Amino acid sequence: MRILLIEDDTVLGAAIRDQIAGDGQSVDWMTRLDGADDAMAVAQYDLILLDLMLPDGRGINFLKSLRARGDVTPVIILTALDQI
Repeated sequence: MRILLIEDDTVLGAAIRDQIAGDGQSVDWMTRLDGADDAMAVAQYDLILLDLMLPDGRGINFLKSLRARGDVTPVIILTALDQI
């Protein structure tokens, strides 16, 4: 399984990446949405782990853009937000 991790927090991102890799999965870690867009242009992912608050935009807008383009890759949203 190939996973795209989009997370700007370096401690959290490294921990998630290491856990996924330790489980034998392939993971590409991006800290910005523009990097994630570039990665998706050249690779096919089975799952996206998406942070909502990134330095260059909001993850939810990125997800809306993916869906508008017809991309149906499963997405799990990660966030440190504790309120709706």
